[in-house]
Amino acid sequence: MSASRTVQSTPAPEALLTPAEVAALFRVDPKTVTRWAKAGKLSSIRTLGGHRRYRETEVRQLLRGVEAGG
Repeated sequence: MSASRTVQSTPAPEALLTPAEVAALFRVDPKTVTRWAKAGKLSSIRTLGGHRRYRETEVRQLLRGVEAGG
């Protein structure tokens, strides 16, 4: 008799980008990305070391809006 096991899949952690990576996508200085976060245009996550990281999905969505002229 074999016991059936259910494998629960855990959601993959969301990709996070550094300020430099976001800046490269928008072709701006990394300090500009930090200013956007402080102004509330882009939400950031702080690492344990205090560094900012940005959700890739949110960054891509913002980038699509900029490319569309919005």
